[in-house]
Amino acid sequence: MNPNRLSEAPSAGAVALGRFITFEGIDGAGKSSHIEALANWTRERGREVVLTREPGGTALAEALRELFLHREMDALTEALLVFAARRDHLRVVIEPALARGAVVMCDRFTDSTFAYQGFGRGFDLAVLGQLEHWVQADRQPDLTLWFDLPAHVAAARRATARAADRLEREAETFFERVRQGYLARCTKAGTRFARIDADQPREAVWREVQLAMSARPWWAN
Repeated sequence: MNPNRLSEAPSAGAVALGRFITFEGIDGAGKSSHIEALANWTRERGREVVLTREPGGTALAEALRELFLHREMDALTEALLVFAARRDHLRVVIEPALARGAVVMCDRFTDSTFAYQGFGRGFDLAVLGQLEHWVQADRQPDLTLWFDLPAHVAAARRATARAADRLEREAETFFERVRQGYLARCTKAGTRFARIDADQPREAVWREVQLAMSARPWWAN
């Protein structure tokens, strides 16, 4: 298989299955810059793509996002806000899109909650697991692209980016804990994760993304 191409589009009359792809990584890892490119690459093979993000994706969830990013709160309040936004996001956007056969690409999902609130804040992972079950039932991504980057490299990138929000202003040690949270999630659910080495030139990162996608057998369905 040519690693620079996805598998061929489904044959005429075939019913394409909806697929849910999430993009994860600490702030500054560069994941967001590849989402649009991957969306365009997927559309070229005849698939509908829905681009979205968390917290956010609906009018209600976007309002909760503003509170989450700019108001001071404790870890439990953060988690409750994120899961409330996620519930609306799943109900209004994600599940309907998957039901009609679209490919949903989401900038962050529940892995971020475990990494940031669980490992970064030190919040109870069992409580997060219960919230995950209540809000999502059995819904998990088909593929999670984890853009892995050392915390100190990400900090240097953030310093040259836009004005930092409440979470982006956290100390480097916080982001190192978040990175360890992603590693724990990847280890626990390794079959749905693809670790992308984000500490390399953009072109090399993009090649890894292409390879991760091309390796998924469900792209032929």
